[in-house]
Amino acid sequence: MSDKQKILDLLAKHIPSPGPTLCYSNSFELLIAVMLSAQCTDKQVNKTTARLFKKYKTPGEFAALSYDQLAEEIKGCGLYRNKSKHIIETSRILVDKYGGRVPDNLTGLQSLPGVGRKTANVVLNLGFGKPTFPVDTHIFRVARRLGLSTGKTPIQVERNLTSLIPPGERGAWHHRLISFGRTTCKAQRPRCRHCVVRDYCPHVLKDIPKTPKEEK
Repeated sequence: MSDKQKILDLLAKHIPSPGPTLCYSNSFELLIAVMLSAQCTDKQVNKTTARLFKKYKTPGEFAALSYDQLAEEIKGCGLYRNKSKHIIETSRILVDKYGGRVPDNLTGLQSLPGVGRKTANVVLNLGFGKPTFPVDTHIFRVARRLGLSTGKTPIQVERNLTSLIPPGERGAWHHRLISFGRTTCKAQRPRCRHCVVRDYCPHVLKDIPKTPKEEK
């Protein structure tokens, strides 16, 4: 068994039931929640959307808002003015071009203002059950540190991970690696001494990368 497979097996046992932490009830709410999550905690997004989705439920209702109105509603989230503009413009496109429905393909989603590949892949995986593998900053860091990928870009890491993870398991692994990155394989002070995969991790075995310092 390769070190990569040993790492995957240990992580699966360590985090057996990962799941999404954003709250939503349909693909449109999921899209809005993921757009709000950039540079913002899921806890804060959920707090914001709990109020927001009680007032506004459809793309048409969001499209009718002014930028300032929506900005006031979401100001607890980082970059809220840009997010307000992107959400309203996206909502207008959904109404005008897609009949109020969220597109279920990468090209359509990435054509929406403020929607990049990671956001699109999250919506496709969670909202439509597509076998995508969204790569955020946590997954990009963790996959490279653990030797699961040598990719230098998120797309390269995504391709490496999709070659390792079966289609039906990619959603779970997306959340599993994010959870591991937040709790153990942190950006600044990784908790290597407490890591379940330390015996197979290049970061520990070869001191790659040499920084940052380990958290004790």
